Amino acid sequence: MLKILSLLFAFSFLSISSYAQLSYSNAQPQTLEDGWTTEDLRTLGIDTLLLHKLFTKLSNEDHRIHSLLLVKNDQLLIEEYFNGYNVEKLHDLRSTTKSILALLMGIAIDKGFIQHIDDPLTQYLKVPTTKKNPDLRKSQITIRHLLTMSSGLDCDDWDPSSKGQEDKVYRKKDWIQYTLDLPMMNDPGTVSNYCSMGTVLIAEIISQATGMTIQEFAQQYLFDKLGITRVEWGHTSNKEVIASGKRLYMTPRDLAKIGQLVLNNGSWNGQQVISGSWIENATTPRTQITGIDYGYLWWNIPLKLGEKILTAKTATGNGGQYIMVIPELDLVAVFTGGAYNSQDDKLPFAIMQDIILPTFRL
Repeated sequence: MLKILSLLFAFSFLSISSYAQLSYSNAQPQTLEDGWTTEDLRTLGIDTLLLHKLFTKLSNEDHRIHSLLLVKNDQLLIEEYFNGYNVEKLHDLRSTTKSILALLMGIAIDKGFIQHIDDPLTQYLKVPTTKKNPDLRKSQITIRHLLTMSSGLDCDDWDPSSKGQEDKVYRKKDWIQYTLDLPMMNDPGTVSNYCSMGTVLIAEIISQATGMTIQEFAQQYLFDKLGITRVEWGHTSNKEVIASGKRLYMTPRDLAKIGQLVLNNGSWNGQQVISGSWIENATTPRTQITGIDYGYLWWNIPLKLGEKILTAKTATGNGGQYIMVIPELDLVAVFTGGAYNSQDDKLPFAIMQDIILPTFRL
């Protein structure tokens, strides 16, 4: 697994140690009365040499990172923006939205809107389960299968020949029905393939079970609890997109709140927003996709710190949108970026492994 990830870290910042220009000067993040306490790194006795070299390099060279935020011990310590982005600007989260949908599913179960993760889709979706490609196995697809991307449907975003590949579905009139009509390729629960349409079904299940749009449910039961007031839901498709098919646009500061909520086992400012058992279950490996551990729409990415391997419980999105939660270091890192459909979007992992972890290892 580490060998796989090392290929993604081709942009290693180890060479930063010899970077001579040190023009960057760290500033304490702003206090905005948004629920975050901030601290000046210089008061914490942390060796900031690697950070100075990193941000000097990022300030002087071309890259597609838009923001980098770091929270440790419940304090926002680093907040940097690049390429015209700032603290107020909402960012397209792409598939990071999937991990937030997993949290919303946990809340829906906690609140009793949905009875159990092993309930079949047919219990909640008020649409015909299939019009084409009938298969008895479709009645066996559960919410758990959608959360682990193991529905068995012919839905693989990373396979251009898959009938359920997301770009193909975006051209269809009825995303929900088209997805349910996909042929079965495997028994439910046996093989996991990256399937965006499965998460659209998750959002639709929450919506139909609660009688609320996914946007309304998210605002009332998650965002309001975290003091998040500025979010948008949208899509890059030129067609009208159903509410359950839209993705989130948020500020990096608010995205960091999601990471802190996960780090704190579902608690924010002393209030239990999501049960701790759901957070543990969602971020614990349940399957693998391309050889990397996967929970309920949350990845487990191994990062190396000396001879030790740390696990980053990670939400990921195309272009470089990341929430990385590392419980062993009481640390949350957030990245946003514009490296869409490019391996450049893996640069944050190199920054984490070569700069952030060695700096905040204690």
